[in-house]
Amino acid sequence: MEFKDLEIFQLVAEKGTITEAAKELRYVQSNITSRIQKLEKDLNTPLFNRHRRGMSLTPEGKKLLAYSKKILLLTDEMKKAVQSKKEPHGKLEIGTVETVIHLPKILSTYIKKYKNVDLSLFSGVTETLEKEVLNHKLDGAFVTKSNFHPELVSHEVFQEELVLISDRRASNPEELIDEPFLCFSDGCGYRARLEAWYKDQNITPQKVMEFGTLETILRSVVMGLGVSFVPKSAVNHMEQTGLIQCHSLPDQYSKIKTVFIRRADTYLTSTIEKFIETIEMNKQELIER
Repeated sequence: MEFKDLEIFQLVAEKGTITEAAKELRYVQSNITSRIQKLEKDLNTPLFNRHRRGMSLTPEGKKLLAYSKKILLLTDEMKKAVQSKKEPHGKLEIGTVETVIHLPKILSTYIKKYKNVDLSLFSGVTETLEKEVLNHKLDGAFVTKSNFHPELVSHEVFQEELVLISDRRASNPEELIDEPFLCFSDGCGYRARLEAWYKDQNITPQKVMEFGTLETILRSVVMGLGVSFVPKSAVNHMEQTGLIQCHSLPDQYSKIKTVFIRRADTYLTSTIEKFIETIEMNKQELIER
């Protein structure tokens, strides 16, 4: 059995057809078919049910899929461990919630210093990013602090104040309870905080509207579509120019920490190690200001 056979097996299981797997790997279909057949012969068991719409895993195939994922992850970690150099290099895939105001400074500092790193950035809500890191799809992520899975470790980045924003003045936040709540999808840490305030005040939002980007949310608030709950640092300029009004909530809802999470059990390569060092360095600069 070869590692490549397991990679092909995983891809066929994911795509559900030989055709799609061959297309992604740029192999001829007969090559994929023969590799799967060879794997089934080596293990002396059918791994797929074949039908008109494609292929689905047999019970034995599902068992192999779980083991093959572990084997290939360990293989990748082994390569990183033995090939690790002092100078960071290779791919680094990082996730982030949209409102990390200090992120450009962190990324700029890191990329300028370590030019051999190919860094990719993906955005999402805290809950989704946590799952991506747990499933080894991301090397780490900037998220809102919460009760994370025990297989994750977190590094504090900075603390923020969340504010309720609207397009008009109000003497207190309770005057805005009838306004639609504009937010990210479920799983967003900021949304969870405001929903907790609503619940404790026995308030049921008249309408909840989900958006994909912070920019769209802010523009919608300016246009009077509703209210939102965002980091004050992200909207200071808008408040100063009179585009929005900021309303404070008690600390238990408004004080929030942004942290960087990663898997606790993965090998700490120089690439990710230096990234964490860059975070710590920038955090210290923020404290000293």
